[in-house]
Amino acid sequence: MPDTFYVPRMFPVSVKGVVIRDDRVLLLRNERDEWELPGGKIELGETPEECLAREIEEETGWPVQVTEILDSWIYHITQVDRYVFIVTYGCHVDAQALIVVSSEHKEAGLFSATEVHGLPMPEGYKRSVLAWFARNRP
Repeated sequence: MPDTFYVPRMFPVSVKGVVIRDDRVLLLRNERDEWELPGGKIELGETPEECLAREIEEETGWPVQVTEILDSWIYHITQVDRYVFIVTYGCHVDAQALIVVSSEHKEAGLFSATEVHGLPMPEGYKRSVLAWFARNRP
């Protein structure tokens, strides 16, 4: 029997935030023309929550309070055959600031829960968005 060594799979981790303001969720359109949640990769020395607050403010200009984890999954980006471990959090925003789109995205949009179903967007993001809408209904 040949000697084989177990090589664990390693995935980059991306933390993403579901931010709802005025009953609409904040989404960003990426270079693949998909809508996605704001967020990004954790830097050394920061917690996932600190990373997410930083990333959302950098990408949109919105200061947020990061709350609870909503979901996690491994996302396969088929266009580049890459896997990323995604963790989504619910976030609150108090400011009525305008959205400032960073150079990382093509545009930003605010969408109702009904509109989310038809958007070109990974199912895991849709699941997280709908869960956060449900938890924030009166």
